[in-house]
Amino acid sequence: MPTSGTTEGLEDVVAGTTAICTVDGINGRLIYRGYDIRDLGEHASFEEIMYLLWNTDLPSRPQLDALNKDLRASRELPDPVLKRMRSFPHAALPLHVLRTVVSSAAFDDPEVEDLSPEASYRKSVRLTNLCAATVAGWHRIRNGKDIVAPDPQLSHAANFLYMLTGDKPSDVYERTMDVALILHADHEFNASTFAARVTAATLSDMHSAITSAVGALKGPLHGGANEGVITMLQAIGSPDRAEAHVMEALAQKKRIMGFGHRVYRVEDPRAVFLRRMSKQLGEQAGDMRWYEMSEKVREVVKREKGLEVNVDFYSASTYYTMGIPTDLFTSIFAVSRVVGWTAHVMEQYAHNRLIRPRGDYIGPMDRTWVPIDQRQKAA
Repeated sequence: MPTSGTTEGLEDVVAGTTAICTVDGINGRLIYRGYDIRDLGEHASFEEIMYLLWNTDLPSRPQLDALNKDLRASRELPDPVLKRMRSFPHAALPLHVLRTVVSSAAFDDPEVEDLSPEASYRKSVRLTNLCAATVAGWHRIRNGKDIVAPDPQLSHAANFLYMLTGDKPSDVYERTMDVALILHADHEFNASTFAARVTAATLSDMHSAITSAVGALKGPLHGGANEGVITMLQAIGSPDRAEAHVMEALAQKKRIMGFGHRVYRVEDPRAVFLRRMSKQLGEQAGDMRWYEMSEKVREVVKREKGLEVNVDFYSASTYYTMGIPTDLFTSIFAVSRVVGWTAHVMEQYAHNRLIRPRGDYIGPMDRTWVPIDQRQKAA
């Protein structure tokens, strides 16, 4: 067992300082550079959130116009990246592809070893576009479809959906994706962000840091819960079966995905927006099953276990109702969170100190070397 002073999983351990984002788990608040997510989710665009996280303030109109110009100049997948993607096996998982593309894109970036603030900002723009174009492009490649060229007239959210599906999204779909990207853009020192900062703290390049982040995101305890949620809802099938399904799962001590959070002790504030969007999309589609099943599952788990939903719970039914394939859910998380990752990498570079914690050793001590012929065979 760990000795006094250690914490499993570093729970509640403060590992550094940041001016980018904070989470108030007691009161259910998520703050981006001083702005409450409830305010930003109602009024901001994802492009404004990019600027806010990469800088210190919301942009003025000229500043936002300049950012949009930079974004729209690098939306297309670079030819070397596209060539590599076409060589991947079509059965490759989207996050495997994204991790590999981000890493290999370092070959093609002339500023890869330049850690200056100016170069890092430009790379943040390029990596943000790269993640969106890769997720959309891979979905089309694996299905034998042509890559969709970006549309410079569309917002980042709308262009992502356009490159994914080949169709211009409705206003409702565009705003839904825009808000979803805002809600997922950052979350303080979560596992993937911390992985990025640890890599950046060695003064490795930004592509390596973001590759580390994508690798951490792939784990189901971090980014994959919404895939588990939609799998559960598909197994339930209809709202009238939800309670029995959940009660059986609880009796078997199975984990119900989309509930509980390491930090929040009340409802995740991001879930409020996603619940509303899930309901709106269900009403628009004339199919309320997914929303109604979600509500029933939420009610039973809250009653039986006292757990609140997290951001992943309603994002599942929201994305599914939009027709987004289940295995892209976590990749869409990365399409958003790359903005937070790059913001944290830039902050780490600006105030760097190597992140090198100590480990609490719990193994044996003072063992004596024994020549190999004198060692007893393992039982």
